[in-house]
Amino acid sequence: MDKYPDQKRAVQFLYPPVEPFDQRVIEVGQGHKIYVEQCGNPKGVPVVVLHGGPGGGCSPAMRRYFDPSVYRVILFDQRGCGRSRPHASVVDNTTWHLVEDIEKIRALLGIKSWMAFGGSWGAALALIYAQAHPDRVRHLILRGVFLMTQGELDWFYGGGAGKFWPETWARFVSLIPEGERGDMIAAYHQRLFSGDMAQEIKYGRAWSAWENALASIQSSGRSGESPGEYARAFARLENHYFMNKGFLKVDGQILANMGRISHIPGAIVQGRYDMICPPASAWKINELWAAGELRMIRNAGHAQSEPGISAELVRVMDEIAEVVT
Repeated sequence: MDKYPDQKRAVQFLYPPVEPFDQRVIEVGQGHKIYVEQCGNPKGVPVVVLHGGPGGGCSPAMRRYFDPSVYRVILFDQRGCGRSRPHASVVDNTTWHLVEDIEKIRALLGIKSWMAFGGSWGAALALIYAQAHPDRVRHLILRGVFLMTQGELDWFYGGGAGKFWPETWARFVSLIPEGERGDMIAAYHQRLFSGDMAQEIKYGRAWSAWENALASIQSSGRSGESPGEYARAFARLENHYFMNKGFLKVDGQILANMGRISHIPGAIVQGRYDMICPPASAWKINELWAAGELRMIRNAGHAQSEPGISAELVRVMDEIAEVVT
C-alpha cells in the first residue's frame, strides 16, 4: 500500500509527535545562549534541522518529518530567537556566528558528520554551512530555497510579489510614508530598531503579517496577528540580516560556491507557486548540484506545512533512511 495515497491529507502521514530525550541551553560566546534539543533515536543517523526566518525558531512540528527509530534529530533556536537568549538581539548575530554555533553543537554532541535539513532561510544556512564545512555534511535536504540574493529581496520587498497580492502589499506599505517606500527594508529597519517597544511590536507584526499571508497557496491574503514578542523578534532578526545582505561577501555567493558541495547527495522540495522564495532559486541550485535532485511540488506554496511539501519531505527522509540504515 502506498504510504502517501493522497497529498491533500499528507499531514496525517507525518510521524507521531515525539518528546526530546535531551534539552539544554549552551553558551556559544559573545553573551549568547542557544537552546538545543535532541529527539528520536540517540544512536540513530544524526540530522540537524535549521529553521527559517532568520528569527523563526524551531517548533515541535519540525520533529515529525523523521522516523524516530532511524534518526537522531537535533533542533536549535538560532541566536536571538525562540528560547535562545538574549531575545531579539542582533548584537554579534551574523550568518558566520550561526555557522560557528552549528559547529559547536556538532562537536559538543560528539557527532562526526550529519545531515542538514533546512527550509527558506534554513536552506540558505544549510548551504552556507555545507560550503564552509563540506566534510561535516553527509546529506542536504532543502525546502523552499532562498539564496540571500538582492534579486530575491527585491522580489519580496520591492513590489514583485505585491503584483500578485496588491491588497496585501498595500497594507504592508501603508505604514510607511510614500517618500520612504523605495526601500521598504530600510524603512522598516528604522522603526523596528527605534527603541520604542510599542512601535517595534506594531511594525514587527506588520512585517510578519506580510510574509505569513503569502506562505500558503490556500491563503486569503490575510494572516492572524502574531504574538507581539514573537513578531518583534522575528522581524528584527530578519530585517537585520536582510539589511546586511546576509553578511555574504558578494551577491550570489552561495551559487558561486556550489562546486564545493556538488558531490554531497540530497534533495530540494520546492513549491511550484512559492511566492516568498520563487522556484527560480531552486532551479539554479539544481543546475549546479550534480548529486542533488529537485522535486517540484504542484499546487504548493512556501510553507513546510503545505500538504504536498510535508508529504514529500517525509518521503525524502524515508528514502534516505532505506539507504543509510
